Amino acid sequence: MDDVKQILQDDNHELFSKEDMFSKEFPSDYRQIRYFTLMIVQKAPPEIKEINLLEQQISEIIKNAVKHGNKSDPDKIIKVWYTFTTEEARIIVEDEGKGFQNIDKWNAFNVERQACLSKEDYIKLADYVAYRTEESDDNDGGNAMFAAVEYWNEGVVFKSGGNIVAVGKKFPKKHPGIEVSEAL
Repeated sequence: MDDVKQILQDDNHELFSKEDMFSKEFPSDYRQIRYFTLMIVQKAPPEIKEINLLEQQISEIIKNAVKHGNKSDPDKIIKVWYTFTTEEARIIVEDEGKGFQNIDKWNAFNVERQACLSKEDYIKLADYVAYRTEESDDNDGGNAMFAAVEYWNEGVVFKSGGNIVAVGKKFPKKHPGIEVSEAL
């Protein structure tokens, strides 16, 4: 299945450019993830039609950095760079953890998962409901990453160390509509 979107690993990917981006640093306080997300999303233009999905995706990226990267250690920080226009959203998040080291395994798992979905093989799909590692807890299942590779249409890209991720989303261009006079 060549068309399955995957997590990339590329230290030189264009999504890692921090030019003209805002930046913030946050402590790894799991209880404040929603607040951190709102601090970032407030810079997004109101014209973005899918602002709730964008907010959800940003929250998941921050949550992964806090929970998996920094193990919710409040002495560790996450750094976030972000930019929004009506055409694009880009985020870079860096944590102080050991990094996502199973990208190839996750990609292979996702290819199998997508093949089951494509073939409507729901019996075999039961084996691909959740991606887990030795470090996963009962609330982990890889669902956020499955959604991320679908949502971020410019890519989900990690640096080789696995503790810096960049994502990008291009929004559909608006077409000028025909104005209809309200006065009849």
